[in-house]
Amino acid sequence: MLIKTFTFNAFSENTYVLSDEATRACVVVDPGCYTAAEQAELRQYIDDNRLRVSAVLLTHAHIDHVLGCAFVLHTWPGTPLLVHDLDRPTLAGVPTYAGPYGFGAYQPAEPTGALAAGEPVRFGDTELEVRFAPGHAPGHVVFYHAPSGQLIGGDVLFQRSIGRTDLPGGDLVTLLRSIDAQLMTLPDSTVVHSGHGPTTTIGAERRGNPSLN
Repeated sequence: MLIKTFTFNAFSENTYVLSDEATRACVVVDPGCYTAAEQAELRQYIDDNRLRVSAVLLTHAHIDHVLGCAFVLHTWPGTPLLVHDLDRPTLAGVPTYAGPYGFGAYQPAEPTGALAAGEPVRFGDTELEVRFAPGHAPGHVVFYHAPSGQLIGGDVLFQRSIGRTDLPGGDLVTLLRSIDAQLMTLPDSTVVHSGHGPTTTIGAERRGNPSLN
């Protein structure tokens, strides 16, 4: 599995394109592209690499992670948009605050399917394990690819930090439990691709993350 990282919008959000190299199927995780230039960057990468978009996957539905959903669905018609059922209200609420946050041109998109723990996501020959990790958002999930030892972690765990819990639906105790049960049970060598900032590893955060020690 090949992972391409884009950093989009005013929140410096990390959008990921995960592609199956054998079949060129791909999924777009947390499309945060908002400006025309950001949208063009994402589209050019997918077109230049002759990728076939199989789905849009949301780790969660805060505004910075969903700004580009409508663009992706419009550009590649028929693409499923998948989010955990508990984060559907989070997604539905984005239009109420997009304008005050400076995203007046935000276009909402309706999910077409659900993500759930224990129900893997498949594209091409690649399979992702879905792990339920609430605390930052009620329906937050992470995506684990065991063969390559990589995790798409959204806003759960960052390099030397963890996700904020002061937004609606956030809860610190729940987040710490999620990290302990769903992330710290992975091998230390697991590479964590976070929703913001650089990559890290489970081992590095186990040893040095001040929020976990």
